[in-house]
Amino acid sequence: MQALTALARDLGIVIVAGLLEKADDGRRVRNAVVAVNADGIRAVYRKLHLYDAFGQRESDWVEPGEIAPPQTFEAGGLRFGLMTCYDLRFPEVARTLADAGVDVALVPAEWVRGALKEHHWRTLLQARAIENTFFVAAADHPPPLGVGHSMVVDPQGVPVAQVGTATDVAVAHIDPDAIARVRRVNPALQLRRYRVTPR
Repeated sequence: MQALTALARDLGIVIVAGLLEKADDGRRVRNAVVAVNADGIRAVYRKLHLYDAFGQRESDWVEPGEIAPPQTFEAGGLRFGLMTCYDLRFPEVARTLADAGVDVALVPAEWVRGALKEHHWRTLLQARAIENTFFVAAADHPPPLGVGHSMVVDPQGVPVAQVGTATDVAVAHIDPDAIARVRRVNPALQLRRYRVTPR
């Protein structure tokens, strides 16, 4: 955290990164996403849903995060919200960010490779953007660790910047007016009849 904060101070930016932290039970870790700037921590999100799927058992070594208010921060006139990895498969997580007024959902991940996993990654990123009418910016490890395909998706589900399976940088312009335009045409957030409640 000290190194991230020092780097953010040197560059004059907010850095969002995934990391592991010690869990309370002393034998597991938490999968955390942090946002830091020159002043320190802006937001911390701890992965809620563990990857006990596709033949894996993440719960053997990772402690789930507590149900908490959405983790958000503001930068450049935009509100950003944090989530990570397997939580992408649970639309309620992204919906709580939309309810918190987020313009951009940030999704750092290690999306485990496997049959159709690249397809799932791309589809879910686009779905979360479409159903919440906000931008989604997601970064995944390139192969062989992850599927790659880091991308920024606009509120209509269109990738506006992306990286394939190599290590690279993608740059996108986030236009808050685009969010307002899409929500005028598709006011789905206003028309819904259900709220997200924890279980």
